[in-house]
Amino acid sequence: MGPTGPQGPPGAGLNYKKIALQAWYEANQAGISFPVGTTPIALAFDGDSIWVANADDNTVSKLRASDGSLQGTYGAGQFPWALAFDGGNIWVSNRDDSTVRKLRASDGAPQQGPIDIGETPGGLAFDGKHIWVAGTDTDTVYRLRASDGSPQGSFPVGSFPFAVAFDGANIWVANQLSDNVSKLRASDGSLQGTFGVGNTPVALAFDGENVWVANADPIAGVYSVTKLRASDGSLQGNFPVGKTPVALAYDGANIWVANMDDGTVTKLKASDGTIQGTFETGLFPIALAFDGANVWVANSGSNDVTKK
Repeated sequence: MGPTGPQGPPGAGLNYKKIALQAWYEANQAGISFPVGTTPIALAFDGDSIWVANADDNTVSKLRASDGSLQGTYGAGQFPWALAFDGGNIWVSNRDDSTVRKLRASDGAPQQGPIDIGETPGGLAFDGKHIWVAGTDTDTVYRLRASDGSPQGSFPVGSFPFAVAFDGANIWVANQLSDNVSKLRASDGSLQGTFGVGNTPVALAFDGENVWVANADPIAGVYSVTKLRASDGSLQGNFPVGKTPVALAYDGANIWVANMDDGTVTKLKASDGTIQGTFETGLFPIALAFDGANVWVANSGSNDVTKK
């Protein structure tokens, strides 16, 4: 997906790999960290810059992807939790005031008043026309028209929907407390299937053909990622990773996994799930984004982001 985003109705004429990658960007540095606000917890790439949600500052930071230089810090709502890019704007879900906000990516300017979602909005995804919001405390996902934020429907899913992702035609929802994922048709929100995964699914990524799910069960201590075929939800494999996997990103060939309680990221070959490496990051890595050349990691415990 380039800086202008996919065009037309969801799923129409889209390149699924570009959707999975979000955007491509030529960059030239790796393995360095940049300070941001307090408790960085989410990342998004807009084609030029990396956006960071600083949960305990109630702000978002904008870093130039080429060199990590700070381009601005902008007010968000209370406890900003998730980010999504719609081709021109950055959307922010704010857990403590139950709102979603829309900021212009070029300069961070608010584009309209806060949108009241209901209790505790979580993950966000853009489908080419709409923003989807996980309503964690209402077991619902909400659809907003990206052009003006107007409600376009709400749809029941599993228990405590935590993360959402778009596969080119459908919205996938990770239901943390029901240990499954829901597949909704993006055009009308109709349920296309519910598929079991591991315990406590908290993150999703799409690789152009498959949906990957991070399972972070803190009680059983069983940590894995599950690979499902996007077309029918069939299981393609379960793969062990580090402790408490909480975020995923696809780089065009590999799935990256942030292992929060290990302070590492794991790189898996997307074709078969084999481990390609495990790499140290900052303290409590909790979010990932790919900029076309590098993987960015938000380290919630060290208040910085690492570019690898």
